[in-house]
Amino acid sequence: MGRRKIEMKMVKDNSSRQVTFSKRRTGLFKKANELATLCGAEVAIVVFSPGGKPFSFGHPTVDSVSDRFLNQDQEVPNVKARAGSSKNAKVDRLNQQLVDVMKRLQAEKKKAQSLDQKAKKAKGPQNCQTQIDELSLHELEKLKGSLEELRENVKARVCEMEASFSLLLLAQKPIQEADMSVSKKAN
Repeated sequence: MGRRKIEMKMVKDNSSRQVTFSKRRTGLFKKANELATLCGAEVAIVVFSPGGKPFSFGHPTVDSVSDRFLNQDQEVPNVKARAGSSKNAKVDRLNQQLVDVMKRLQAEKKKAQSLDQKAKKAKGPQNCQTQIDELSLHELEKLKGSLEELRENVKARVCEMEASFSLLLLAQKPIQEADMSVSKKAN
């Protein structure tokens, strides 16, 4: 379907508004995390849902960023000293891990969608020809070899079955002839 431009206006339906809020909030927090991670910025976001419930995101924490914002007149701490602290280093490392995991998750989702589409295509009976048309020369040669090997195996199995059937017929004939000879002697 793809993305389309959404007109910026208040969503009327309450349930749609809540869904829109949740999706936009997640995207907003993700972008704030990326800004903090990539640029080393201190970020704080406080958002209230349509129901009045507060949600917040802060790097390193909402409290530290809000305190710094409210106390701008006071001495600004040294940025390098803050970055060197073990707590901030741990938070930075965890944020980087989060970004990496989110990237892997998105890649896996795309992979799953691709596999789903391929599975849907493969279900139709006309798709066998389509799939053969999409094979490379090497893959076609490999398929040809496999089909020839299958044909030889089928021929060998047919010969084995014919031989077994013939032996069974031969094994049954002498018994019938012996029965006939016994019945002739009895007459």
